[in-house]
Amino acid sequence: MDDVIISDDKTKLDIELIHNFLTTSYWAVGRTIEEVKNSIEHSICFGVYIDGKQIGFARIVTDYTVIAYLMDVIILEEYRGKGFSKLLLKRIFEDDRFKSIKKWLLATKDAHSLYTQFGFGEIKNPDRLMEKVVQRK
Repeated sequence: MDDVIISDDKTKLDIELIHNFLTTSYWAVGRTIEEVKNSIEHSICFGVYIDGKQIGFARIVTDYTVIAYLMDVIILEEYRGKGFSKLLLKRIFEDDRFKSIKKWLLATKDAHSLYTQFGFGEIKNPDRLMEKVVQRK
């Protein structure tokens, strides 16, 4: 894993690769490339690279104190099962900018076993959470 680089330099991100992956994921179907660019611009982003090729991505939305939302965590399919997602999450949770955050949130349909290794669990009071979904055309 010595040849793996995890960087928060947004200029290194392969936006088309990220967009192509996200639009085939269950959570971002239909997201436009402009929406991907805008979400990256307004988030802290991490890319995972091997030999200069991007193989993974994650972004965080936060106020740096109270809450952070981990989103769009991806590892390209051919690189899954090799520990890259764990390296990415370890790098994120060790980042000094996030040391004072009191609550992390994320949503997942199928990666519970990965995230529980990093301290995530069921929401203690789900009845307190609400959402507003806006359908735009």
